[in-house]
Amino acid sequence: MPLFERYIGIDYSGAETPTKSLPGLRLYAATREQPPAEIPPPPSPRKYWTRRGLAAWLASELRSGPPTLVGIDHAFSFPLRYFEAHRLAPDWLAFLDDFQRHWPTDEDDMYVDLIRDGSRGCGAERAGSSRWRRLAEERCRAKSVFHFDVQGSVAKSTHAGLPWLRLLRAELGERVHFWPFDGWVPPPGRSVAAEIYPALWSRTFPTEGRNAHQHDAYSAARWMQQSDTAGKLGEHFEPRLTSTERTQASVEGWILGLG
Repeated sequence: MPLFERYIGIDYSGAETPTKSLPGLRLYAATREQPPAEIPPPPSPRKYWTRRGLAAWLASELRSGPPTLVGIDHAFSFPLRYFEAHRLAPDWLAFLDDFQRHWPTDEDDMYVDLIRDGSRGCGAERAGSSRWRRLAEERCRAKSVFHFDVQGSVAKSTHAGLPWLRLLRAELGERVHFWPFDGWVPPPGRSVAAEIYPALWSRTFPTEGRNAHQHDAYSAARWMQQSDTAGKLGEHFEPRLTSTERTQASVEGWILGLG
């Protein structure tokens, strides 16, 4: 029996401001029976999603919709070294609050780079090193969440996206299980938000005319749909980790589908 009725894959973008229409911000959704299709933003002068608009849409959909698995292509937390260096408690919700105070990237006219260069916010007080990597990043050879300005980096997306996770949690409460911070095994019938890494699956599916951003979102939604309908998704919520690794990943987060 599948765990979810709907699967949403999001290729995220940390470019420009939260109210800017971004061609790199793409969303594909599938059901148990229907393959992934791209979901455009609501009708407006903007051709593409904005980060603010996407967060509002997700809040509305997850508040009233069926049990949904949402995969978002940016990190949900930072390396354990970050918590240690800044003397932060290993508490995800407290981390989100603290991060937003220093990196208010959800403000309308805010660029990630304005905080990086010290023009706005207090980013220097909550900086990290590109040498610091989460266990999941080491496992799949991904770049650090602090490795900016290089190809394939999710640093900017992560720094732009974290405040919107905070907003979704505040608005939706227990309606959405943020994995694995709320527990490794989601309750039955609950929607779930999880970090994804589309590179794990993007070569598995033909592109069929989609650009790279579209294909990443499509591949995530397709993999989640296929894994669930095949009865294999549940095992991915309990990756094979040692007790020490599991404790670390409970703070840093984990990538859904990473073995």
